[in-house]
Amino acid sequence: IAPYKASAEEYLKIHREAHLLGIPTNITMLYGHIEDYRDRVEHMSRVRELQDETGGFQVFIPLKYHPEGTELGGELTSSVDDLKTIAVARLFLDNFDHIKAYWVTLGERVAQLALNYGADDIDGTILEERIVHAAGTKAALGHAKERLINLIRDAGKIPAERDTFYNIIKVYG
Repeated sequence: IAPYKASAEEYLKIHREAHLLGIPTNITMLYGHIEDYRDRVEHMSRVRELQDETGGFQVFIPLKYHPEGTELGGELTSSVDDLKTIAVARLFLDNFDHIKAYWVTLGERVAQLALNYGADDIDGTILEERIVHAAGTKAALGHAKERLINLIRDAGKIPAERDTFYNIIKVYG
C-alpha cells in the first residue's frame, strides 16, 4: 500500500541493527486495511522471532487503520476486532514486556477496554497528534494527564507515568 516504504525485510533489518547497537525500538503493525488475519499473525510471528533474537523491542503497537480521507478507502475495523488484535498480540508476543492500545487510533473507550485484553499502555498526553488526524480520525488531538489517569482508573488499573524507556516516574495509586 506504500510503494516507497521499506520492505518488511528492510524494516526488520533496521530494527535488528539498532538492537545490535544497543538502541531499543518500538514496533508497529498497521491493521484493518488490505490484510487478513493470517497476515496479522505472520507479521507478529516475524516480530516475535526478532524479539527472541535481540530482545530489543520495548513495545508492540497495533495501529488501527483509519480509511477516512485516504485513497485506499475501506471500512473501519470493529471494536471487537480491535480488542481481539490486542488479545492475540498479548498471548502470541509473550516475549514483549509491553503491548500498547494507542488511544488516538482506537478511541478512548476501546483503549480503556484494551487494558483488560492484554494492553498495559494506552500512551500518553500527546500534545498534538497529527498523522492519524490527517487520515480522518475524530479522536482528540491530545489529553491532559488527569483525563488519562481517570480513564485508567475507571478500567480498574493503577495509572503510572513513564519515560520513553518504560522507566516508571510516578505511580498514581
